[in-house]
Amino acid sequence: MLNKVWFRTGIALIILFILIKLVMEVHSIFIPFIIILQSVLLPLLLSGFLFYLCLPFQKILEKYNVPRWGSITIIFIGLIIVIGIIVGIVGPMIVEQIDNLIQQIPMLQNEVQNIIQFSLNQMERLPSDVTERINKVVGSMGDNVADILSNSLSYITSIISTMFLLIMVPFFLIYMLKDHERFIPFIARIFKGERKVFVVDLLKDLNETVKSYIQGQVTVSLILGLILYIGYSILGLNYTLLLVMFAIVANMIPFLGPWMAFAPAGIIAIIQSPSTFIWVCIITLIAQQLEGNVITPNVMGKSLNIHPLTIIVVILAAGNLGGFMLILIAVPLYAVIKCIVRNIFNYRQKIIDKAQSTVHD
Repeated sequence: MLNKVWFRTGIALIILFILIKLVMEVHSIFIPFIIILQSVLLPLLLSGFLFYLCLPFQKILEKYNVPRWGSITIIFIGLIIVIGIIVGIVGPMIVEQIDNLIQQIPMLQNEVQNIIQFSLNQMERLPSDVTERINKVVGSMGDNVADILSNSLSYITSIISTMFLLIMVPFFLIYMLKDHERFIPFIARIFKGERKVFVVDLLKDLNETVKSYIQGQVTVSLILGLILYIGYSILGLNYTLLLVMFAIVANMIPFLGPWMAFAPAGIIAIIQSPSTFIWVCIITLIAQQLEGNVITPNVMGKSLNIHPLTIIVVILAAGNLGGFMLILIAVPLYAVIKCIVRNIFNYRQKIIDKAQSTVHD
């Protein structure tokens, strides 16, 4: 029984749970390390995100014999120009739309309540308990809006502290662009023999998984954002730029992202007019069909190879555990874990096959 896979797996899980319990009991010892990790994690993630976006441009530049520091300099100049355009042109427009939206929140809240109340009045066949629950949700909307506005000061404080952390991003990005080929050999030199081959293959697979996701999903999000911007602009939808910027971020989440982007656009549209809501539904449906049948298959292919049901479960779990920020990284994090498990399984299978072939010989 000691040689059975299920028995060893069970013992490993028991030991893991005991270690987690012990760590939780003495968690105060790890507080300094957790603080350091939290301070470094955000700029490190942003640097990695920008690195995979900039990597194709670096390869193109170096293909034309541009030296490494020259390519890094050109990339940083390009990033500064893009940031300058966003801050100088797009930023004021977004701020203006946010100010208008904040000023219109009471009116929007009343309109939403009126629409919901009108819908309830037309649904006399609904059970009484369902109607009471919906009324409670509608009545709590004002309290939720007030809570959001009252917490705005804490949000501003967190944004300021985050800006100081972002100062580290350019430094991380420079070293990633400069020495990214040395990372895998640096890690692999610790190991010898077959384990070294396993580590190299694992790191290459992880790199390809993360790169495919970031580059592909950003491309898909930008294309969808352009489609929605054209459609919303022709339609004359209020807060078009703000809604499109949210859609670009939401579309970073596979499968469910476009539906999340539709929610605020649908609310604004139905308040504006019923016909506007219908046209927003049509534009969203067209964008969904293009994304699912044309854009994503040609841009990303089957690089992640994750079933839509699995994506839904992962996103729901991430939302309950860590909110919207964890939702954004939930799918690539799952893809990374899946890649690690697959490589470990393949490595173990090779060892078993090799041992069996040795016994037969």
